[in-house]
Amino acid sequence: MTTQAVHSGSGKVLQALLLALAMAAVVGTALGFEHIGGYIPCALCLEQRTPYYLGVPVMIVAAIAAALKAPSLVTRALFVAGGGLMIYGAGLGVYHSGVEWGWWEGPADCAGAAGLTTDAGSLLSDLNAKKPPACNEAALRVLGLSFAGWNVIASVVLAAACLRFAFAGRAR
Repeated sequence: MTTQAVHSGSGKVLQALLLALAMAAVVGTALGFEHIGGYIPCALCLEQRTPYYLGVPVMIVAAIAAALKAPSLVTRALFVAGGGLMIYGAGLGVYHSGVEWGWWEGPADCAGAAGLTTDAGSLLSDLNAKKPPACNEAALRVLGLSFAGWNVIASVVLAAACLRFAFAGRAR
């Protein structure tokens, strides 16, 4: 086995772990804004987390596959799957951003029940105290972008990295 082949295998492990860490950081930031910052997510916000919840384990499996020297096609397919999840996440973010800007209508159930308890004794008081946000109202804008807008940027960057790592070195 050549030094380049060994370096390439360990490189794929590192790339996959970095992507898993980056995906976890993005969704962790969203969870931080929710649980520490008090920003209650709407239904579309919660849906945008799904590609990250799936992407992190996919990238961990890619790292394991690379570390165990699985066929290159397996590792590449996992990177492509991660890229596909992030593209899907970007699409969700674009859709949500469009709803926030009023470019198109959101789903009929746009205000979810996030933050409400299911305890019958406190349900009525929770309903009076907590109002889940509507999907068409941005909870916060930073540099003109809402959480959904920032998710588009993060998802596109992560998708590009996944796909670049999947196809890097193919031409050799």
